[in-house]
Amino acid sequence: MSSAIANNAVRRNQPSREKKIKLLVWDLDETLWHGTLAENETVRLRESVPEILRTLDSRGILQSIASKNEHEIAMDRLRHFGLDELFIHPAINWSSKSTNIVEIARQLNIGLDTVAFIDDQDFEREEMRFTNPEILILDVEEPDTLTSRNEFMPRFITDESAQRRKMYMAETQRKGAEAQFIGPKEEFLATLQMALTIAPATEADLRRAEELTLRTNQLNSTGRTYSYDDLVKARESERYLLLMASLEDKWGPYGKIGMALIEKAPEQWSIKLILMSCRVISRGVGTIFINHIIGLVRTAGVRLFAEFISTGQNRMMLMTYRMAGFREVGQHDGVTVLQHVGEHVAGVPEYIQMRING
Repeated sequence: MSSAIANNAVRRNQPSREKKIKLLVWDLDETLWHGTLAENETVRLRESVPEILRTLDSRGILQSIASKNEHEIAMDRLRHFGLDELFIHPAINWSSKSTNIVEIARQLNIGLDTVAFIDDQDFEREEMRFTNPEILILDVEEPDTLTSRNEFMPRFITDESAQRRKMYMAETQRKGAEAQFIGPKEEFLATLQMALTIAPATEADLRRAEELTLRTNQLNSTGRTYSYDDLVKARESERYLLLMASLEDKWGPYGKIGMALIEKAPEQWSIKLILMSCRVISRGVGTIFINHIIGLVRTAGVRLFAEFISTGQNRMMLMTYRMAGFREVGQHDGVTVLQHVGEHVAGVPEYIQMRING
């Protein structure tokens, strides 16, 4: 991969970066369906809605509800239409929709700048714009055009995309189990029976790898995005090592949740990018991934550096580097250069099984 391609990756991280929606939140009355549920329970579903919901779901776009209604009555209607399972963390109550959406995004651990909201009422849309200006606001005339809007068109649909809702639903089950668990966190993690696999990227991984660079914000060392073509060249080059990480536990697979791009030189290696999905922040796998790379470097007998670019959202990644023994040794063009100076390579915690392929 040439330096020109690497520079292009940096440029794609600038504010002009194209907005992509991760979560669409629907109103119900006169939006998802015709009619007002409180006045007549025989509301009529908008004709185009089922196809729209399932199309977006297949693309990996999560969907939820913010509606002022009685929760059980509304959920009963959704079950009647066969649509209830398509919505994650539906907020059907009498609280403000803006408050509910913030809570939904918090539960899903995604940023408000990747959320869209659709509602028929001017008041609700304006209140949302005022309180949460990062959110994309859509009016009731929008549904029929949703699937063709660029914000709802991922470049690739990967296996993880098509299964994303189910993976988040499994995560809800994990959180429920954790909330009921009494004891240290490490003991709870041991009950999950987690297995982390780290391996060189295969050709089949590259579309997911590009998706990760586009979607991952918090545990992302530079915010750089790499195209599929960039990643093909990196994978085929002896100058670079492209690693992928996947995770599973007793609740099911998380899918491919991490990647690292490492530039190899005769006397030193440099981590150009490492990232982990926000879904696994609390699992400690980011540190395990970095420690695996440290181990590879020790075996190769070279020094290890890493690049960090602050994006305003990724301070957690900088803290992860520091906890792994990296220290700042320079700055250039907005890039902080870190060097690993730790003497000890931490082992893998007992609560997780490590699988190294390739």
